[in-house]
Amino acid sequence: MRSSVATVLGTEVALLQSGMGGVAGTELACAVSNAGAAGCVGGYKLMGEALSAVLGRLAAGTSRPVGVNFIPEVVGPDDLARQVEQVLAETPPHVHVSLFGMPEAAVFERVAASGRVLVVQVGTVEDGVLAAERGAVVVAQGIEAGGHLLGVLRRDELVARLRDRLPSACVVAAGGIGSPADAERAVAAGADGVLLGTAFVVARESWAHPQFKAAVCAAEGADTVITGVYEIGWPGRRHRVLATPVTENPGQPKKFIGRTSVEDRSYLVPRFSAAVPTVATTGRIEEMAMYCGLSCDSVSDETSAADVVAGFAAVLPAAAQYVDMG
Repeated sequence: MRSSVATVLGTEVALLQSGMGGVAGTELACAVSNAGAAGCVGGYKLMGEALSAVLGRLAAGTSRPVGVNFIPEVVGPDDLARQVEQVLAETPPHVHVSLFGMPEAAVFERVAASGRVLVVQVGTVEDGVLAAERGAVVVAQGIEAGGHLLGVLRRDELVARLRDRLPSACVVAAGGIGSPADAERAVAAGADGVLLGTAFVVARESWAHPQFKAAVCAAEGADTVITGVYEIGWPGRRHRVLATPVTENPGQPKKFIGRTSVEDRSYLVPRFSAAVPTVATTGRIEEMAMYCGLSCDSVSDETSAADVVAGFAAVLPAAAQYVDMG
């Protein structure tokens, strides 16, 4: 027996929103959760007072299941432990922890001891099996995804392999899901729900820069590239982005090309930065990292987060829907 991710998280729809740093602020996360899915705010490197401000807005914005996403390989084990402890201490039980990539064993143990749900995104069968054995919801990311890539397998192949190894685990599909038909294929491959990123980049509540949103709406999958050039702040991890003058000519100097603001703190943006252009960013937006998955084929207009959720609800496993594996 296995359950829909809607049952595990307590949502109405088996749909998760990706906790995209910079793009996924509290407005987007709360809008997705209030629409019946699982929103997620991008915590990235935030901690201390800055993270407290985000957590306060998140708890005030929705009483429904919602997540906070962190990236183990970017912050390291000590800072990740502090971030997780802060979430557990400062938020109510309906807030779950979401991780992009595998943490150390202590994080699994700490979240489990708290009674909260832990969602872990992986790109390999081995990591997925380990995360599931330690009690996490597993998000299986295929190479169709926008943003940083955790593996080399296509989405449905990874889902199918994980389902074969994990007949009872909760497995969520991610990567290249832009339409209900894409979601149906992922469920047919064995997924218990789906995670969307690119479709929410263009949501009205997203903090993506208007130029970023327009570029995603105008793009097709062939306009994306897998590269390693946007490495400042997140080195050594391939990523899928829209082709830009920087991906086309990576030999340019690492000069500052803009400025952005995060929780009222101003930062210079160098060329090759991993940071996305947001509504608080100025400068050469067209040269910045615009993460975008193959699902852009099905994304053509800015819409509300609630409309995105409603468009997928009918094809996804419902809450309390169980699948008999016998």
